[in-house]
Amino acid sequence: MKTSPIISAFFGGILFTSLSMRAQETPVIDENQSSEIFLDDYSDDFQEKFFEALKQKGIENYDRAINLMLACKQLDADNYVVDHELAQLYLKEKQYPVAEGYALTAVLAEPDNLWYTNTYVEILQKQQKPIEALRAQLPFDNSKFKENLALVYYRKGRAKAAQAILKETPKSGFTQQLSVKVEDLIETQEAAITRSSFSVTNENREASGSFEQFKARIQGMLRSNNYLALDQVAEEALESYPSQPYFYYAQGYAFNKKSKPRDAIESLETGLDYLVGDIALANKFYKELADAYNSINNSVKANMYLRKIKPGF
Repeated sequence: MKTSPIISAFFGGILFTSLSMRAQETPVIDENQSSEIFLDDYSDDFQEKFFEALKQKGIENYDRAINLMLACKQLDADNYVVDHELAQLYLKEKQYPVAEGYALTAVLAEPDNLWYTNTYVEILQKQQKPIEALRAQLPFDNSKFKENLALVYYRKGRAKAAQAILKETPKSGFTQQLSVKVEDLIETQEAAITRSSFSVTNENREASGSFEQFKARIQGMLRSNNYLALDQVAEEALESYPSQPYFYYAQGYAFNKKSKPRDAIESLETGLDYLVGDIALANKFYKELADAYNSINNSVKANMYLRKIKPGF
């Protein structure tokens, strides 16, 4: 069975109705859109399982949602909307290699779908995998895919990565406007990093790229509340030190400051997996997670993390 055009348009195309709209506003990529759509082409069994899976995903019952989506996959093996949903669910469960496989299937099925590209990039980032190493299996001959990839990098603050992709993308009104925004972001990030470097000692400067140097830069940015480029610096640190919880905390803090609570939650909850014995840092994680969950109106999770905070540290 082929994927319904209605589903495809809803889950992928509704984000950006035109190239000019994207160029003007670069809106937020939102995975939590309403699922009230009509599925004439699908059996009642498929529809029931599909919407129940979305419901279970919404209440964070990811195991149940995965089982239901797998059942949908059995009913329609070629449905790339289901592939994408499975990619997101396995991403939530931190089963990154499995998530990557489903995400790649969705991207290859619809290379010009921004939402699919965004999910694929998130999964690669979680595994510290550079997309350049996977270029041969990706649709880099598709100009819309490259436009979307550049936009995803820009939205995630990875301005230089976005710039590199834009250099090989055919020029259009969208790419020209995005290039200006990317250049502005690079200037802002470089200025912020330069300002933060004044707080770094000569000793740490000599150890360029070391753990202590990254930590000193981040501490300087936190002290001055300079979070404009903090997420980028934290990401650079995590590329070299992917098991250091302090860098996940800094990244989550920056995302909260930039009103990106879902990104903050992902980073902070990943960092908790590496956190052992540091109660003071754990309290900081819990506070940021509580703030992030409050921002998305999930008071249950927010209160859960607030209760974990231990006084006196």
